[in-house]
Order: sequence, then C-alpha cells, then structure tokens
Amino acid sequence: MTAIVPLIRIPPFPGSRPRRPCEPGSLPARRSGTAEVKQVIAMLARERVGGCYWGSQPQMPAAGYVLVAVKSADTRDRVCKDLRQRQAVYVHDAKVVCDPWHLVKCAAEVIVDADDELAVVAASVGLPVRCVGEGPYGSVATQDGLKDAVETHVLSIFYTNPFTGERMSAVEALELSAFWRRQIDANRAISGALGIAAWKRETVGPLLWAGPGTPRFGSSGTITGNGEQVVIWRSKCSRAAIAKLERKGVDLVEIEDGFIRSIGLGADCVPPLSVIVDRLGIYFDASRPSDLEVILESGSFSPDLIAQAKALRALIVERGISKYAAGVLPAQARRSSKRSILVTGQVEDDRAVLEGGMGLVSNLELLKRVRERAPEAYIIYKPHPDVEAGHRRGAIPDNQGRELADEVVRDGSISRLIDAVDEVHVNTSLAGFEALLRCKPVTTYGAPFYAGWGLTTDYGPVPIRRTARRSLDELVAAALILYPRYLDPDTGLPCPAEVLVRRLAEGRGSGGARPLIWLRRLQGRLRRKLANVANG
Repeated sequence: MTAIVPLIRIPPFPGSRPRRPCEPGSLPARRSGTAEVKQVIAMLARERVGGCYWGSQPQMPAAGYVLVAVKSADTRDRVCKDLRQRQAVYVHDAKVVCDPWHLVKCAAEVIVDADDELAVVAASVGLPVRCVGEGPYGSVATQDGLKDAVETHVLSIFYTNPFTGERMSAVEALELSAFWRRQIDANRAISGALGIAAWKRETVGPLLWAGPGTPRFGSSGTITGNGEQVVIWRSKCSRAAIAKLERKGVDLVEIEDGFIRSIGLGADCVPPLSVIVDRLGIYFDASRPSDLEVILESGSFSPDLIAQAKALRALIVERGISKYAAGVLPAQARRSSKRSILVTGQVEDDRAVLEGGMGLVSNLELLKRVRERAPEAYIIYKPHPDVEAGHRRGAIPDNQGRELADEVVRDGSISRLIDAVDEVHVNTSLAGFEALLRCKPVTTYGAPFYAGWGLTTDYGPVPIRRTARRSLDELVAAALILYPRYLDPDTGLPCPAEVLVRRLAEGRGSGGARPLIWLRRLQGRLRRKLANVANG
C-alpha cells in the first residue's frame, strides 16, 4: 500500500477530538470515471477546500503576480533571475500556516516544489503551474497530471464521517469541508469577543475560530478600533464598555444562545452547544432588522434545503427536543374537555422580553390578556425554567396565578405540554416556535422572530418590514439551519444541526457534573426557599 497524505483534512478546531477522518488507500484497480474526477476538481475550486484552508491570509498583491513557494534558497534565486521583470511573491515559512487558496487567488502563475499540495490547489483553479524537483505533484501542470493527482490524493482515500464513524465518499468529505470553510471565513474579520463568561468559552471558542487563532476574549481595552469586528454578549457588557467600542468605530457583532442549546439551563452554567452570531442586530429585537429577518424576508430556499428542514423538524419532534431538554415522554392526558391553551412565562428582564415584547414585559399582564380573549378556555400556565430555578425575575404570586389560570405546571417537559393542548399563546417565548414545529396553532402578543410570516395569529406590534409569507419548513430552514452554529459535544467540532439534535436525544449535552453547575443549582434552590418564606 502506497502511503498518501490526504488533501482533504479536518481543521484543528481548538479542543476538538475527532475520530480519524481519513486513511490512505491504494490506487484503485478500477479508476474513477472522468465525470467523477471532473466533479471533484470543480468542487475543490468552487468551495476552496483542500490543504490548510483554515490558514492565515496574508496581504497579497491585487493581481498578476507569480507565486513562488520553494523551500530552497538557491532555487528561489534562480527562479528570480528567470522571472526578470515579472512581480514575484515568495512564500515559504514553516512556522506560518497559510490558506493556499488565498495565496493563489489573484496569481498569474505558481512555481512550487513538486511535493507541495499547493500545486494541486493552483492547478484546480486553472493556473499555470511549474513544479520544481521531484514529488507526487510534479505532473499537475497538465490536465492528465491533475486528474491523476486528484485520483490519488482525493478519490483513493477512505473517509470516515467524524460524527457517525461511518464511511463517506470524497464528495461528502468535500461538502463537510465546505461547511467548515464557510464558518471559518465568516469569523476571519472578528478580532475580539467581550461579555462571554469563562464557563462558556470552551464551547463558544470553536464556533468563533478563524484558523490562526480564537478571537481574543478580554476587555475593551485590547480592541484598537478602525473597523474591527468585535463579538459581544450585549447583556453581559456594561453600557460604558459598549459606548467605548462605538467611539472607536468598532463594528459590534451580537452573539446569543441558539434555539437548540443544551440539556440543562444556561442559568445553571451549562455551556451552550449552539450560538447565534448576528451582524445586523439580533433575532429578538423587533425594533431593527436582524440577519434572521433578512433571510426570511428575502432569502431563497432550494428544494434540497426544504427537504433538510422537513427532516430536521421531524427529528426534533420525534426525539422531544426543546431548547434546554430532550427526551420523549408518554403522551400527557388532557386536563379538560374545554378548549385548552398553554401560556408560557418568560424572564421579565430578559432582552427577548424587553426588546421583543414591544411594551409587554409582565407575565401577569400576558396571562390577563389571554384570559380576556379566551374567557371560557382551560388555561395552563408554565413559568420559565430560569424563574422556577430561582435565578431570574418573572414569578407570578400563586394567588394571582390561580385567579387567571386553571392550572400552573411548574415541572415537566414543555414539548409534552405542547402536545397536550389545543393552542399555545406567548409573548415572545421560544415555546411558540416549538409549538409551530409540532403544528400547533400559536398566538403571539409581542413580536417574536416567527411572527408576521403568515404562520401565527398576531396581536402584538409585528414590524411592517415583514412582508413575505413563509411555509413552516422555510421558517425551520432559516431559524435552525442557516442562522445558528452548532457544536458536537462528542468531537468538539462544529456540526450540522442534525448531529446536535441526535446527541441531545442521547443525553450528551448536559455539560457533565461540573462543580459550578452543582453550585448554581444549589443557589437556585436556596433562592426559591427564601422566596417562598417571604411570600408566606
């Protein structure tokens, strides 16, 4: 068997621990078809994957240069004489890993050692390639040589899906690499991150990684300004720090927990396995557009994407996934023969309420409005888990709750409750979105991200910007596939949504029995006991 260094490799995301992604094969007895080889070459060039595509991107000339990537100084000198008046850019520093696709992007020609995979990269995009010395890529200057290199270093490799451990094809390996490349490239302009608690950084860091290094977690004093992008967890940053960044001309990029987050509460310091990075605003702030709103208003949804969204929605419902929990429980019996409505409470000082409620911030007021609109209904009220855990504000005194709701359910699965009722009424709660996933009628009293697209009954001030009408699977594609980022708790790799859903269904997203989590849960129990004593 001939040893082969694979061209397609997994990026070294910080903290990742993937299964062995690929292993050398031997040249196949039956060579791949011409169409397959052409498809792979086209994918390499289109997606710009292969080699260390996560590497740094040094400043290069605008166009027309000759890229010289040769280790030998004597050879470089000889090449320089041959080039005469042509502009040459020399690249060879063993200590610096560069993105080869960036290096060749505007080149007119590439001169490279015959054992450097940069030769395949350059030939894939149609550049003239001159190989120096002996090596496995010495013949890529010709089309037949390029096809041979792709056959040997891409198509004859045995690839393993890092998330499932199953075999995957070269095309599937390229698609996964393209998925990682898009996330890495989206992070390249980010130079710092503020307001991200230390206990979150282990899982957030890989999702913000841009190859050469994770964005600096630190104080605003380390940010210079001049158009830099800085990720902020706004609710955890002081107004003074934010104002300082704005004065410096920094572009602020908001980060928040994703819609499918973990098993366990963020208030208990269970780290998130999903985040949202939004450069326009943030999904719950209805006063301004967000990246999610733009996707829903003007984005296009291919048939393949819609099929993926439909399958993802079915998987979420089948496995009983919600933002903080997973697991299928026996169907809950109906409480009454009357029309039943589930009303979900929220954290009253949360930004999703303050900025999305558009004036409605009280759980008690929400409950009153639902009762006014449905005086004969059987109303079930479920407080927010962070409020019940004793960490956040929004509790309704028992006597007032009993006057408005027929039942208050403090424990249990939100997905099980949704299944047991006829309708769900919310201010801006994510429970409304989870109810839509389960095809339940939803009424909104604030302006959540899923309102205004023709899928809900809306009594709140939904922005007039939302003019498109979307199907449920288009909403799912936007909110759960295109908008968030996910981390696989098993491998530490950024992953598609389906991977995290399956991990959560298997109970692998709880963050473990960390002392900080235990301490926060104990603190919450003490707060609840003190509150009960204070209320008599």
